[in-house]
Amino acid sequence: MLSLLRPSFPSLASLSSSLPRLPAFLSSSTPSTSSPAQRLTGIRHRSQLAPRSIKYIKRHKGIIPIPTGGSIKGTTLSFGQYGIRIKGNGARLSAKQLGVAEEVIKRKIKSVKGAKVWMRVFPDVPVCVKGNETRMGKGKGAFEFWATRVPTGRVLFEIGGVDIREEIARDALRQASAKLPVTTSFITRSSTPRLGGLDITEGDEVLIKGKKCVYGAGNPPASSGGAEVEEVGRL
Repeated sequence: MLSLLRPSFPSLASLSSSLPRLPAFLSSSTPSTSSPAQRLTGIRHRSQLAPRSIKYIKRHKGIIPIPTGGSIKGTTLSFGQYGIRIKGNGARLSAKQLGVAEEVIKRKIKSVKGAKVWMRVFPDVPVCVKGNETRMGKGKGAFEFWATRVPTGRVLFEIGGVDIREEIARDALRQASAKLPVTTSFITRSSTPRLGGLDITEGDEVLIKGKKCVYGAGNPPASSGGAEVEEVGRL
């Protein structure tokens, strides 16, 4: 009698094989081979501004850097003919804000064949946020978004590649600046570099490639023209 009832009950081996299995990244027994950036953001889309690989999953809040050592790196144009740079205080810009500003520029210069856009900053700092009713202490927040800390005087976007009318470039960069929570300035190739909130002129002592030298005395980047600066952003 028991032998007749035995076939009606499946064995444990067949039952375990028929159950759905969890994905590899959810299984605790299988070691994860994905990078910390992939575990934070899941699937990294082509248009997503996120680093490909990072060493640490979380980062301290940190502060906005202030260039007090005399370095003028990143304050002038390097690729295009026109651009914008931060005029007021430095800020933390998120990947979403930078992406929206870049899309605005691309849409405005779409009519100019061969025009290119360069983003001079990149969001590589993971920002974590703690939930409500969470005890004090650091290191418990969950990943929220990617951001970057940009000091004052740093170039954000550049436009170039082909000859573009200044009116078109100025309008595109003005609309992109309205999407950012900082005050920006419209600059050209003739604009002088900045050291914090000061415009550098010929004869000022700056730090170029780790060496102190006098700006304008045959040291790159040398410029004889005055700074063409116009406030186009908002706080």
